[in-house]
Amino acid sequence: MLNRKQAAGEFFAGTRAILPLIVAVIPIGLVFGAISATKGLSTLEAALMSALVFAGGSQFVAMDIWTHPASWAGVGFAALLVNIRHVLMSASIGTKMKSFSGLQKYASMLFLADELWAMAEFRAAETRLTPWWFAGIAAPFYAAWVGSSVAGSLLGAFLGDPTVIGLDFAFPAVFVVLVMGFWKGRDTGAVLAASGLAAVLTHQFVPGVWYIAAGALAGLGAAMWTGKAREVAA
Repeated sequence: MLNRKQAAGEFFAGTRAILPLIVAVIPIGLVFGAISATKGLSTLEAALMSALVFAGGSQFVAMDIWTHPASWAGVGFAALLVNIRHVLMSASIGTKMKSFSGLQKYASMLFLADELWAMAEFRAAETRLTPWWFAGIAAPFYAAWVGSSVAGSLLGAFLGDPTVIGLDFAFPAVFVVLVMGFWKGRDTGAVLAASGLAAVLTHQFVPGVWYIAAGALAGLGAAMWTGKAREVAA
């Protein structure tokens, strides 16, 4: 059990660690807010969506298929399909939360964005992952996402087309950086190649957002195959 000074130290250590990703996520939030404004959502609605959903990928997919009146079943299913990867992410990081109480673990899972999962995995590989350190990365990241979404909604008319000023590239750029942090040589390359190929082919021939699930399943299959190949070789 950490004392108050140690807990504060862990919290601020997490805050320092997440700062570069906060800088990277703000443009993404601005883009989401601007797009939501063009779809007719009010600033309050955009803020509530970011605060309650807190998943950039599914929020952008929802905006892509948004209509008036909205097809709630379609939007909900698309969000579920995009976020199904969180099952794997939570299963992975959950085994490294040994110092978390049951309530702390469940609360942390509610804020398990891709960037936070990656940072927590990096931390767990180096030292013990604590609830206060996780809170230190989650709280400012969450605030930045919601705040930038609100700002993007308010400034949507002034921002114009995000692609013109390159803000649309912020999303893939963040994931490229995160992926490189997990790079382990040819095995990682095989997983990325399988996932990318499956996603591209599915996107070309299957309508909707099934390409996300296809990429995830192909990457999982490739990871299992390379793992078994290593075991055989050993």
